[in-house]
Order: sequence, then C-alpha cells, then structure tokens
Amino acid sequence: MPFSRRITLLAGTAALVGLALPARAQSPATPLTIRVGTLENGTVNWELQTIHNRGFDTDNGFKLVSMILAGNPATQVAMQGGEVDTIVSDWLWVAQQRARGTGFRFLPYSTAVGGVMVRGDSPAQTLADLRGKKIGIAGGPVDKSWLILRAWSREKLGEDLADVAQQVFGAPPMILNAAETGEVDAAINFWHFQAKMKARGMRELMTVQTAAADLGLDPSTPLVGYVLRDDWIAANPALAAGLSRASRAAKDLLASDDAAWEELRPFMEAADEAEFQALKAGWRAGIPAPGPVDAANAQQMFATMAELGGEELTGGLATLPEGLFWWPE
Repeated sequence: MPFSRRITLLAGTAALVGLALPARAQSPATPLTIRVGTLENGTVNWELQTIHNRGFDTDNGFKLVSMILAGNPATQVAMQGGEVDTIVSDWLWVAQQRARGTGFRFLPYSTAVGGVMVRGDSPAQTLADLRGKKIGIAGGPVDKSWLILRAWSREKLGEDLADVAQQVFGAPPMILNAAETGEVDAAINFWHFQAKMKARGMRELMTVQTAAADLGLDPSTPLVGYVLRDDWIAANPALAAGLSRASRAAKDLLASDDAAWEELRPFMEAADEAEFQALKAGWRAGIPAPGPVDAANAQQMFATMAELGGEELTGGLATLPEGLFWWPE
C-alpha cells in the first residue's frame, strides 16, 4: 500500500536507514523498533520527543521511530495496513475496529478533554445562558465533548443544548478564530486549542470533566491511547511492556520538571509565554493515573454518548468489545 511518509528520529535531525522494518526482520544485535504513526504537529509528539530525548525507549529495550503522516485518517489507515506498530487514537474508534475483527487494543495515553469557552467580556455565566446563542464546535455533531455537554444540559437544565442553541461545526483553528472575533458566542474545542483560547483571555463556562462527573461518569477515564494489536503484543510482549513503561516515564518527568518542557518549546508552536504555559498545564492535566482503564466506567461513558450520538458515533456497537483495554501484566 503506497504511503507518502517521512521516517525520522523525533528530533528530526538524523535520517535512519532501515529502521522502518518490522522488528522480526532485524538481527539480534540491532535494537528492536516501535514504529509510531503520528502527525507532524500532534501533541502526542511532546511525549514521544521526551521518550527519545531522555532515552526512555532504549532504557526499555527498543528504539522509537516516528513516521510522520498527513492527518488522522492516514494514521488509521497505516495502522490497519500494518505500516506502523502503533498510533494514538480514541477508544471508540479502537472499539469499532476490534468489533470488526482487527484485534486492536487500547493502552491509556491521556484524559485531556475540552470544555465550553466564551470571550472574557461575554455576559454568559452558565450553559443556560447559551439559549438562543451560536456555539462553535470542533469535531462535528458526534464530537464526544459536545455529546457529554448535551447530556448534561438534558439532565440538569431539562433541555438539550442542540435544540436551544445554533451549532456551527468546523476545524479547531476555525472555531478558535470564530470565538475570538465574536462570530460565535461560545466554543467547544480540542483541549490544546482551548488552552490557546485561555491564554488569549477567554474563559471557561464548564469543562467536559465537570459535566461528566455531574452525570455520574468517571472523568478520569482515558479517552485517548496507544493502539496495539493482539498478535503484535503476543509476539513482542517485552516491547509492548517497554512502550508502556517509557510512556509512563515521560509522563512522570513532564508532570514535575519544568526544564523538560523547555526542550519541547520549539515543537509546541506557542505564540507567547502565556500560551506556552497554558499548553503545558493542559497537557499535564490530561495525564492519567497509572493502571488499566476501568472497563465498566468506560462502558457507562459509552452508553451516555451513544444515546445522543447514535449509530453515527457508535458504528452499530451496543457495548464495548471484550479485551478492548490493555495493560501490561
């Protein structure tokens, strides 16, 4: 399957010849590799860069290789085609794929979610104040944050935000711009764009985590994670466990060491110091507790979103498939 791709060390300073080969094709003297499909400007690169910079990959018996791909659909196709060993995606997509027989599993990466943002001078103080207003939403009608906020408004306000407010859907940068210029009265954006909005003086009406907790859901449930294959884990148990340990080592470092973030600043594309600090705080807030995903809590969250998102969201799933969530023994 043809792919336009660039294989690099995450620092982007040295080309590596032959490291995109599957681990089984390498000699015992060659470090085993884990090929990660990622976007050039994806925030997961901050963790991957830290793993590379600090040697957390080689410390755990592998060499991390980043394969830069042109968009989320391309990463998913690369994963489906075996072009990469892992990508980062949400567990809903992983669940749909697993239900179709792919054997995909989910290793937790982040709990980061967005919220509802308004301009600093907005009169709105609660979600109820958005009746009759225009809300910009990144991610489309079945965006998971939007569905949870809709569920909250139905239960707590007695009305569905989708019924009482006008929605404008668009790409995250477009939604950010529309919120800044006043084209929309409120915005629901991906967490890193929300961090930029905060840095530019916007304020938060409600976080998705608060809405989830009010609904009796577990807001600490990781929504995004590394995607692995059952057969790859079975053939490479040490590599899979090593990836998990390296990921945790990077998280522990970035959670507490401000100097480590200075190494990442060139890759973060922060417009100024305020934006840099907001992005750092937002990423740290999404660090999940170590350990496996609670499948029952995830199923409860899935059911809440599925009630509003329907088959467009679930792909026909009624329940999350067995074995979806993976954690090393």
